[in-house]
Amino acid sequence: MMVGKEQNKNKNMKKRKVGRDIEKAYSKEEFIKKLRRLADALGSGKRFSIQVAGEKIFVPKDAVINIEHERESGKEEIEFQIKWRRAKPKSK
Repeated sequence: MMVGKEQNKNKNMKKRKVGRDIEKAYSKEEFIKKLRRLADALGSGKRFSIQVAGEKIFVPKDAVINIEHERESGKEEIEFQIKWRRAKPKSK
């Protein structure tokens, strides 16, 4: 059981976002569902939320979207990228 400072430390750790670089594989069916939800959110001007490896991520409606193509050593890759700046926490 946590008490006092230890409990507050845990709460603060949850609020802070730490660096992360995760690549998650999905089945074709799962990817299609996520892509459709993204397209629907973009088309209606709404924010998009997605859970990746246990963390729920909220993508603002004004995020920048681009497509990246890479070719190297006989391999090709297309990445759909969505980029935005996190809002600064409101000071109390």
